[in-house]
Amino acid sequence: MQSLLEIKNLSTSFDAAEGRVDAVSGISFSIGGGETVALVGESGSGKSVTALSMMRLISPPGKITGGEILFRDNRNSTNLLALSEKEICSYRGKRIAMIFQEPMTSLNPVFSCGRQVEEALLAHQKISGREAREKTLALFSKVRLDEPERMYRAFPHQLSGGQKQRVMIAMAISCKPELLIADEPTTSLDVTVQAAILDLLRDLQKETGMCILFITHDLAVAASLASRVLVMYKGRIVEEGKLEAVFENPQHPYTRGLLACRPPMNTRYHTLPVIQDFVRMDADGSLRETGQDTGLLRKKYTVPDEERKARLTKIYEQKPLLEVKNLTAVYAGEQRPFARDIRVKAVDDVSFALYPGETLGLVGESGCGKTTLGRCIVRLTEPASGHVLFNETDVALLEGKALRQLRRQVQVIFQDPLSSLHPLMKIGDAILEPMQVHGLYENHQTRKKKVMELLERVGLRPEHYDRYPVAFSGGQRQRISIARALALRPLLLICDESVSALDVSVQAQVLNLLNDLKKEYGLSLLFISHDLSVVRFMSDRMAVMNKGRFEELGDAEDVVRQPKSAITQKLIAAIPQASFA
Repeated sequence: MQSLLEIKNLSTSFDAAEGRVDAVSGISFSIGGGETVALVGESGSGKSVTALSMMRLISPPGKITGGEILFRDNRNSTNLLALSEKEICSYRGKRIAMIFQEPMTSLNPVFSCGRQVEEALLAHQKISGREAREKTLALFSKVRLDEPERMYRAFPHQLSGGQKQRVMIAMAISCKPELLIADEPTTSLDVTVQAAILDLLRDLQKETGMCILFITHDLAVAASLASRVLVMYKGRIVEEGKLEAVFENPQHPYTRGLLACRPPMNTRYHTLPVIQDFVRMDADGSLRETGQDTGLLRKKYTVPDEERKARLTKIYEQKPLLEVKNLTAVYAGEQRPFARDIRVKAVDDVSFALYPGETLGLVGESGCGKTTLGRCIVRLTEPASGHVLFNETDVALLEGKALRQLRRQVQVIFQDPLSSLHPLMKIGDAILEPMQVHGLYENHQTRKKKVMELLERVGLRPEHYDRYPVAFSGGQRQRISIARALALRPLLLICDESVSALDVSVQAQVLNLLNDLKKEYGLSLLFISHDLSVVRFMSDRMAVMNKGRFEELGDAEDVVRQPKSAITQKLIAAIPQASFA
């Protein structure tokens, strides 16, 4: 197969305070005509830097230090690294396009979505403004955006995550590129929306014949789209080959670790395998295999049914810690001139109980009411009707000190830890502050000592106390948020999409940590997620939510093995399947 693009010994580095950091170290690969290649690895492995290098978008303190990027045009090859900035602009966006990971930060918040797509068309094609508008509306239809006219006028903040990603895809394909680079285009999206985006990319490729470089941290997602896979670790490609061969017989221990980290749907584990079970990095940066046997690891981590049932019997002999009765929450819908006020039920007559030591999973698509339900429990959102009883006390009646006590005993871990941590506050102070506000422990020194203990308990170090949130990775920031929640010795943790934006490997570590802390501190968890495989791993019981209502509620294993609701069946069908189980 004639390759469209060939990368030879590409190296990209960044100047940092501790010296030069090699983000990409001499990698080579090619992409053939009409082919989809998946580039897979954890955050920090060099995937996005590779993509930005291909687009010549590396800016100081980063620089491309070596190699060639050859773009073939008929029988000729052009080294993109040798082109001037003006020359590369004729390739960028027109012949090579890119979909970025986070559409909200990639789209300009002050311009309408239609105008932003038009801008890409006008930059590369000699057409009028009217023609650009017509093409934009046609593109919105092609990427299956409902009501293209409304989407054209809408601003990014008025669209859902899936809609914004479709706008980005429309922009990327507007000039019919020969190569599309999709950098984590489905991260943080519902599994059903993710499946729809993958279907869309697959259909667009068949229609246009373009090549796709699909970048992801999740091998299971790669399996649903790509024909060939490149596994990247610490700036190097450690394994590559046909997708089936890599999945069925992975040669590198790091690849086996990536496959193992995702919660499987056909086995119940009490602990998820992590990368460190398969490979370790020595002090000199070299990889060392642990020699872990996959079959023994599977057996070690599997939960016997009788053991699980015995634990649940004890849990349900207790009085409920939390009771939600006929809860309804309402918000105002879209306002239009001369239209009557539209009220939307975000939560519609929901009832359930949560017991001490239990994890209740709450799963559903974006907009189904999961987050609103969690906010109602701690009265961050006031319900329209119904009751929330915590330790047999109606939280609607709590005021002042009693309400503060509720919020000490019920803590929330949010999806994005960076936005929930103050950027100018040291993380040690962020963990200590709630203790001080609620008057826990006798003095500052005792509180600081507790913070140090919590940092170590969540896998961080005491010296991290004086660092700011920006100095940490996404997984580390989520650990900081967990430590801050535990600082108040709560009885209930509400985990609201707390792992959805993390790599599968980091996600596995955080999920294992939450389960360990649950046992150690006697916690109950309300675990909210759009990913049914994650919810199933964490939960004793599971509730599936749709349009504000519970579609079904029951034992997590029963819900997964014998789903009664069409919504549950849809969520299960949308889960990418690839694990070592």
